[in-house]
Amino acid sequence: MTSTPILSVIIPSYNEEESIPTTTNRLSELIKKWKEEGKISGSSFIMYVDDGSDDKTWELIEKYYKESQGEVRGIKFSRNYGNQRAILAGLCESEKQGADCIITIDADLQQDENKIIDFVEKYKTGAQIVCGIRNDRNTDSFLKKMTAIGFYKLMNILGVNIKINHSDYRLVSSEVVRVLNKFRETNLFLRGMFNELGFKKDYIYFDVKPRNKGKSKYTPFSLFTLALNGITSFSLVPLRMVTFIGFLMSLVSFLIGISAIIDKYITKNFVPGWTTIVVAIGFVSGIQILCLGIIAEYLGQLFQEVKDRPRYIIEKQLS
Repeated sequence: MTSTPILSVIIPSYNEEESIPTTTNRLSELIKKWKEEGKISGSSFIMYVDDGSDDKTWELIEKYYKESQGEVRGIKFSRNYGNQRAILAGLCESEKQGADCIITIDADLQQDENKIIDFVEKYKTGAQIVCGIRNDRNTDSFLKKMTAIGFYKLMNILGVNIKINHSDYRLVSSEVVRVLNKFRETNLFLRGMFNELGFKKDYIYFDVKPRNKGKSKYTPFSLFTLALNGITSFSLVPLRMVTFIGFLMSLVSFLIGISAIIDKYITKNFVPGWTTIVVAIGFVSGIQILCLGIIAEYLGQLFQEVKDRPRYIIEKQLS
């Protein structure tokens, strides 16, 4: 690996007009410094991916593209496709434009941008994937912290070994991107996909800062959807649980039937009552609906995959 790799810094952006000026200036300063120190190539660049913003995000990207003479580049989606597809587009386009290593960071710079060069140093020593791990979740609310930790633990129980507090602050080599591009999933959960690829991995630990501007564009629903994609894309355990629950309920029903026969014909202690029946029916019905919901989620994923539609459409590009 070259001692001065071409670095691309990808910034997925959705309605980030408040953050872009500060983020661009800060990252441009760092990249200029690292170029002068000979740590990265003079051809290194920043690439924004406008994920269908309806504010002035794209206008600002065009402005910085012209002012930087191409050091700041941009991709504009035809509509909002989501953070994971924006990251994927940035990875693929950066690889096409000659980047040796590519790092993704949030537009609000809550992830410590000073650590970028540490990612690059790990790459120089042979790591093909360098994952950013949060030191803590002190900036999150109690509910978000508990649900996030619970999700990572659940994923590990289901057989997807992802480190707790792993984020999308990550560096990958161009070789990894070329392999990733062979995966054709529509519903993306990149943390799981990079875990599946293999390659030599390393880790960088960082602190999370307050947002420099604006508010997070991640809603509870989008986080829930991302978590659901992660579970259904990488584990069949929920489907196997449905089979187990069905077997267990059949066994319980059989035992209840045996008990009812004993009560009626042997102990003569049979007391008919509607309460037991109602509770039993309600419980079994709830289990059935839950199982149907799990199966429906997998069928929905399959339905989206077999249509094989483009994962995103690029309307404009600055490179």
